[in-house]
Amino acid sequence: MSPILSVKDLHVTFPSEAGPVQAVRGLSFNLDRGETMALVGESGSGKSVTSLAIMGLHPDTARIEGSVQLDGEELLGKTDDQMSKIRGKRISMVFQDPLSALTPVYTIGDQIVEALVIHQSMSKPEAWDRAIELLNLVGIPDPATRAKAFPFEFSGGMRQRVMIAMAIANQPDIIIADEPTTALDVTIQAQVLEVLKKAQAETGAAMILITHDLGVVAGNGDKVTVMYAGRPVEQGSVDDIFYRPRMPYTIGLLGTVPRLDHSSDEALPVLEGTPPSVVNLPPGCPFAPRCPLADEACLEAEPSLELLDEPGVEPAALPHRAACVKVDQIEKNHWTHRDIFPAGVIQASQYADIPREDRQQVLELHQVRKYFPLMKGAIYRRQTGTIKAVDDIDLDVRRGETVGLVGESGSGKSTTLLEILELAKPQSGTISVLGQDTSALSRHERRDLRQHIQVVFQDPMAAVDPRLPVFDIIAEPLEAFGWNKPDIEKRVFELLDLVGLEPSHADRYPQHFSGGQRQRIGIARALALSPEILILDEPVSALDVSIQAGVINLLADLQGKLGLSYLFVAHDLAVIRHVADRVAVMYLGDIVEIGQVDQVYDAPTHPYTQALISAIPIPDPHVERSRQRIVLEGDLPSPANPPSGCKFRSRCPKFATLDSVSQTKCAEQAPVLTSCGTDHLMACHFGEAVSVL
Repeated sequence: MSPILSVKDLHVTFPSEAGPVQAVRGLSFNLDRGETMALVGESGSGKSVTSLAIMGLHPDTARIEGSVQLDGEELLGKTDDQMSKIRGKRISMVFQDPLSALTPVYTIGDQIVEALVIHQSMSKPEAWDRAIELLNLVGIPDPATRAKAFPFEFSGGMRQRVMIAMAIANQPDIIIADEPTTALDVTIQAQVLEVLKKAQAETGAAMILITHDLGVVAGNGDKVTVMYAGRPVEQGSVDDIFYRPRMPYTIGLLGTVPRLDHSSDEALPVLEGTPPSVVNLPPGCPFAPRCPLADEACLEAEPSLELLDEPGVEPAALPHRAACVKVDQIEKNHWTHRDIFPAGVIQASQYADIPREDRQQVLELHQVRKYFPLMKGAIYRRQTGTIKAVDDIDLDVRRGETVGLVGESGSGKSTTLLEILELAKPQSGTISVLGQDTSALSRHERRDLRQHIQVVFQDPMAAVDPRLPVFDIIAEPLEAFGWNKPDIEKRVFELLDLVGLEPSHADRYPQHFSGGQRQRIGIARALALSPEILILDEPVSALDVSIQAGVINLLADLQGKLGLSYLFVAHDLAVIRHVADRVAVMYLGDIVEIGQVDQVYDAPTHPYTQALISAIPIPDPHVERSRQRIVLEGDLPSPANPPSGCKFRSRCPKFATLDSVSQTKCAEQAPVLTSCGTDHLMACHFGEAVSVL
């Protein structure tokens, strides 16, 4: 059978003041019906540019060369009117941000009906019935009613389901999914991936999956193309790429990913440096400046994508190719990421050998509550309900340890952090920082205490003032606390060196730095006043996996050198397993499980924790194919109207298996945290340890 999509020697070039931007350079692949091709690589590697070129969505100023054939029909050179008859019918797209992709002033049903009526000869009533069928297919509850709702009335996961329904409405030949789960919680991500599989099976479509999550690739890809500096540097089956990588860049990408199923205190391998600009690329391999194996041969000419001779390996649907002059050497020596990208040494903590119970308690929350009134009315305001964002939680952090705080969006993690950082009297309960009760602090004491607890934010660009150079950004807290100029200058350069930045960077502005470097600037500013506690709010979620590893290693090293204590919030449970000593799992304002990180991950007892861990994909195709995933139904209930009794029971897979007496207990009695092992507590009436890795 001929491929449904054939891309040959695709080049996409944009004009710029600096010169031609060669965004895609010589990409070729074939995609058969029902197959999934994953495009992976760091930001700027050309993945999304490729998808837009296939869809014909680039501006007229872009120069697109090569060939893109859909079932033998050439797409390049078609007019926009001609492509509009193909887009949405034969090729559809699921975008990264569904809220931006949906029209806010039209109902969900109207938008699906529009996609159907434009491409098919059906009446609006027929199209409306089909729209309801599609919403039901992708798991939207009560589809007839929800079809009349607007996009803002849906959660992120539900909006992405709507996008998938629109994408499959006309039985397309190809679905392009561009980072379809990046902005979603892990539980919602699992739901969306299941819906994508179902949609692909329903339509028989081929899929191009663009993602930075190698775990998603392992569980959903058939073929993989690894891109770097606009061109493919390795191609092959998913097993070839994960188990027999031959390009150092691929090996490095796979090695930098923390594994959910592995516990390790070692530093992660790091891809040093950043991808090159694709304007006026120098001769040689673009990866050479970052490659530990690079020599003079690598700088002479850019290596071509060569077919690999792999004795004893069954030929795959996509032959294994790599662009590297060191392929034979890598294969002969069986080099892995540990050989090519040896991890650095993390400074051991001075508290590592001290039992937790003997360490000083630097942060304690006892029965802390934060409720928000739900108000209605423009002139005569009245309270109509209460949002229980944080509901009587207990949590503590000891000297030199990292406590991870995980849970879906809306579970109360950020509200908990804000209550701590406010250093004020909570609505209920007590918060103690370094032994001081925040409710009893004077203004002067609060100011002094603020030096000892600092925060690193999720978005490093939004957290710093773009109008200030790096020196002023780091110096700002020092000036606020009365440091003199000579000491400030000395301290700023100390901090730049501490976080791995050059002193010459001090005069640059934030926009001149990569995402990882900007996060290092944020960390330097947080460390300026020598704090003892760092609050880390999703500090690596906005970074590429290669950059993420460097920031994780930096945080671990700083903790060892400075004796810091971390409260680390993250959606990525694999990152938490790598960095944390203990982990607390939150759901609708409650902590439902807490304990030593390996105990909680290896034998989770609360059904919610089991579902969270189960939802995280593991970058190992064999493991992913054999895992039984627990997919939660529905979205997080409103904290303004949570279920009675156990708040999780409306989504709990265990609840459905209980007898009526046990279900009544769950519905009427809220469970409390009880011991289920040494330093391991959980809040479930019928919880039991289950391995989900």
